[in-house]
Order: sequence, then structure tokens, then C-alpha cells
Amino acid sequence: MTEQLFLNYVSKFGKFQKRSMFGGVGMFKQEAMFCQFISGKFYLRGGGELDDKLTALHCEKYRHVKKQTTATVNYYDVTSLYNEGSSKLDTLMRLSIALAVEQRTKKKSNLNRRLRDLPNMQLTLERMVKKSGIEDVQTFMELGADQVFEKVKSTYGKDVDDKLRWKFAGAIQGIHWKLLKEPHKRGLSLSAL
Repeated sequence: MTEQLFLNYVSKFGKFQKRSMFGGVGMFKQEAMFCQFISGKFYLRGGGELDDKLTALHCEKYRHVKKQTTATVNYYDVTSLYNEGSSKLDTLMRLSIALAVEQRTKKKSNLNRRLRDLPNMQLTLERMVKKSGIEDVQTFMELGADQVFEKVKSTYGKDVDDKLRWKFAGAIQGIHWKLLKEPHKRGLSLSAL
């Protein structure tokens, strides 16, 4: 199988993004990778009911060999199904695409995110925010940077650096705090006065 045959086959299912992955090519829909082509082999993402179906068809999981370890990932070699012209592969592709997008959507939702998963928010800041009474991402987002900062400041004292307010604003916008526009930073600082 060639990369071009792989791309032609995948294009039957819609338009997707292509990225270099693991020394090969990964195909993405809505930021969710659902299949990949590596060293002449076609791998399809498993998960849920797909794992049983792919295993029953004798599809092997992909093993990514690193310098000192080997990682087995949830992508199954479906090259033989493609080569045989199996009609089951089309059904498996559709299931894999749907499952990948569904899992990605769940992972990205505020309900499944931790505060430390937001930009600028490492474990230490997550603990500070939680100790200040803000338990989840949804509450963090609803309160906004200024209110979160004020709660943290009331818990930890007046020595809290104003840059923390900018970090919270960046986390809410999904960017690194240094990328905040200066007028926005000044507006946050002025709102504290």
C-alpha cells in the first residue's frame, strides 16, 4: 500500500486534516486523529466496541518503538482488510471517525477538563484556585479572571503577584498570558483599583 492509495481511500469519507505523526501521516477530523499511515501500513483508531470488532478480524495493535521502550497504542493494522477489498473496512472507518470525534469532544468539554489543563495553569495554581473555593473549570470560566484573582488574593494575602490575574485571563481565553494584548492587561489591572 502506498501513501497515495491511503489518502485516496480516506478521502471517500470526507475532508480531513493531514499531519505528520510517528514518522508517518495521521488523519484528523475536528482535531481528532482516527487513522494513520506508517511504513506502508494503514492503522485505524480503536476504542469502545471497535476494539472487539478489530480484534475479531485479527487486526494487530500498532507498537510505537521508542529509544528504550515500546508503546502499544489503540490503532489497529487494517492493511490486510484494505488489500482484500473488505466491505467491513468502510463500516469500521465510519465508526472510528465518529468515535474519535466523540471522544475528542468529551475530552475538550469543561466537564472533563481539570483546571491545570488550561493554559498557564499548572498544578500549583490549580491547588491555589481550589483552596480559594473554585472547584472546576466551569466555575472558573463563569467567574472570570478578576473574580478568581480576588478569591485567590483573599485566601493567600496581598502578596499575590498581579501577573496571576493575567495568567487566569489567558487561561480563560485559551492562550499563554504573555500573548494577552496590553490594553486587556491594563483593563484587568485597572479593574482591581
